[in-house]
Amino acid sequence: MIETTMQMEQADLMIAIFGAFDENIKLIERELGVSVVSRATELKISGDPEAVGVAERVFAALLEMARRGEAVSTQTVQYVIGLAREGRESEVHTMGRDVLVITAKGKPIKAKTLGQKKYMEAIRTHTITMGIGPAGTGKTYLAVAAAVAAFRDKQVSRIILTRPAVEAGEKLGFLPGDLQSKVDPYLRPLYDGLFDMMGAENFQKHMEKGSIEVAPLAYMRGRTLDDSFIILDEAQNTTPEQMKMFLTRIGFGSKAVITGDVTQIDLPDGKTSGLKEASRVLMDVPDIAQCYLTDKDVVRHELVQRIVKAYADYESRKMSHVREDRPARAVRAARSDKPDAPRKFQRRLEGRR
Repeated sequence: MIETTMQMEQADLMIAIFGAFDENIKLIERELGVSVVSRATELKISGDPEAVGVAERVFAALLEMARRGEAVSTQTVQYVIGLAREGRESEVHTMGRDVLVITAKGKPIKAKTLGQKKYMEAIRTHTITMGIGPAGTGKTYLAVAAAVAAFRDKQVSRIILTRPAVEAGEKLGFLPGDLQSKVDPYLRPLYDGLFDMMGAENFQKHMEKGSIEVAPLAYMRGRTLDDSFIILDEAQNTTPEQMKMFLTRIGFGSKAVITGDVTQIDLPDGKTSGLKEASRVLMDVPDIAQCYLTDKDVVRHELVQRIVKAYADYESRKMSHVREDRPARAVRAARSDKPDAPRKFQRRLEGRR
């Protein structure tokens, strides 16, 4: 058991790090098993030597973020604790520096995790980027932000957002209205991102001018998309044929981002996911980046991160059980195939008679 003291520069930085009702401090104490006491601009940390060392590195990283004016939420603290345990807390300073775009409400959109930072960098430097990861990692939202940024900077003259119209395990039936009204429920997440970035009025104006197009994937066939920023969302629900069709639409001066979660495929049984196949086929093709986000990059509620990890662990255990059970099934099958098995069965029947 040891105790160490850290000096904070300003009281307002301590307030930013502590969070509402000291929720960040309570989280650090709970996760690391240390005790934290504050007096004026002084922090006293006590506990096991290793845990105290991790806590010191966490506070140093959070202090750096607070100095830059970044919000320090419980989610941020949880992420920094994970980095500090791996000895990577110094990488925090690379996050949040580059503002991707400012939303209609004046909110800056930045990377919140190192995985997101690599994803944003890949979009900036490659013609085609594949963002693959679980729900809540910001795949679609950051792609839309990058599209709006490129559009505002006049790098492209058009934004095209598309996704396959595949039902997520439930039948929506015959929806009322014209064709656009029928496909709107599938495209709602894309609309939400654009509303947030551009504001409803600007979005509507650009839609009417044809500068922004939101359409189901089937509408892409036969087109060549020049000078455009194209986003294919929910790509795990494309067939290999649809994915090939989409990839061959890209024209001169265009950029494409393909997003999807291979753990949430809604295709009928036996159908291969176009995203899975494309990630294998295009692995070594230049100017195509593949970014894999994990549960550590989840930026929704903390519980979403736990849910994603729980499902990943469950799938891993299930696959392990299947592999272990194969030899036993093979032995049972071999035994049932013995030549004398039918004769034994016949003798039992004769005995009963």
